[in-house]
Amino acid sequence: MIRGWYIGATGMNAQQVRLDTISNNLANVDTTGFKKDIAVNKEFSELLLSRVKADGQYSVSVGSFDKAPVIGKIGLGVESNEIFTDFSQGSFKSTDTRTDLALGGKGFFVVRTPQGDRYTRNGNFILGKEGILLTKEGYPVQGENGDIRVPDDKFFVNQDGMVYTKEDNTLIDRIKIVRFENERYLDKQGSSLWNTNGIAGEPHIAEGDERPRFLQGYVETSNVNVVNEMVQMIEVNRAYEANQKTVQTHDSFMDTLWNKVTTVNR
Repeated sequence: MIRGWYIGATGMNAQQVRLDTISNNLANVDTTGFKKDIAVNKEFSELLLSRVKADGQYSVSVGSFDKAPVIGKIGLGVESNEIFTDFSQGSFKSTDTRTDLALGGKGFFVVRTPQGDRYTRNGNFILGKEGILLTKEGYPVQGENGDIRVPDDKFFVNQDGMVYTKEDNTLIDRIKIVRFENERYLDKQGSSLWNTNGIAGEPHIAEGDERPRFLQGYVETSNVNVVNEMVQMIEVNRAYEANQKTVQTHDSFMDTLWNKVTTVNR
């Protein structure tokens, strides 16, 4: 019975993690370039149940063993294994603003922060006072030659990310886009930024088929589907209630057992 308490409690904890993840996804449904998180659970190792003092028991030099000891198995609950990011493509939203850029395909913009280079899918950029293309937080967007400086907002970006002046078609720079070997393991840093680690691998410049298509005057919306998230939230609540009732039922059993034992002892 005590094991039943722990199994129900692990289920409640796992569903709480799922609920927190879904809530965060819904809170960022309107965040440009946001990628939803998915919580993954795994079960603890199952416990094999063996017969005790059954027929067919053999004696050995030390102890004994049953010829057919295993009669079943019982689960020991679940735990939250990981929370990973789903980098599937979001839809495109037209803004008619020249500084807004969307990526059609995999890859990340590179921005320079005080902590070093960080990576983002949020192409909702602005033009700084010195003509530098910036994120909303004021981080410079990186081209392959450094900060991207444009004389004014009259510039255009082709599908390969080449930035030209509007007046005389002078090439300014090419927007730096990077890819990773295992992008699903990137670390979220907040403000739609990611950072790499030893598992995700070092960034490399996207070239050829790896390079996404650029759309100027568009932004990429989040890939959160509100309906799916709400359905999952209902499933989580039902699963949480089921585990809660399991704990309550075992508590009732134990209460009955204690009362009967006390009565018999009297």
